[in-house]
Amino acid sequence: MAELTTLARPYAKAAFDVARGAKDLDGWSSALALTAVVSEDPSVVKLLESPMLTTDQKAAVLVDLCGDEISAKVKLFISVLADNKRLGLLHAIRELFENLKAKQEKFCDVTVISAFELDDKVSLALAEKLKTVLDSDIALNTEIDSSLLGGVTIRAGDIVIDGSIKGRLNKLAESFAVQA
Repeated sequence: MAELTTLARPYAKAAFDVARGAKDLDGWSSALALTAVVSEDPSVVKLLESPMLTTDQKAAVLVDLCGDEISAKVKLFISVLADNKRLGLLHAIRELFENLKAKQEKFCDVTVISAFELDDKVSLALAEKLKTVLDSDIALNTEIDSSLLGGVTIRAGDIVIDGSIKGRLNKLAESFAVQA
């Protein structure tokens, strides 16, 4: 997974830079979402992996399937990906692009995983604190995982804060293992 992200990152950054320069982040976001979905269809995957097709033909197939929903610049981007044999990275490119877009727009999806359901007052206070800490508007999603025993785990993009009892017990066990 990390390897795909490493390979996809420069393409996502390039797409983001072009989209930001053209003031068309939403258009590129939609186009990348469409191309990612189309490229993951099993019949399309077979075509894109076929050694019988040239890179130009693979790009043309994907562009034709997306139709008029993508701009000329996105079509050129697809051609570059095909030339570099990177069409399989479209899903990862889209995810990285969305992360860059969210940072640009100062927005972050935050998932709070707790052992028990959080009441509205706690959720609201946590959302306000995270908004300040992350310096972004946030969308707070909550999940319940009874295996945590207590406390919470917070995930915001690449940031993970493990304040669960289970996490603390695991850290304690690791410290005893290192000392032994």
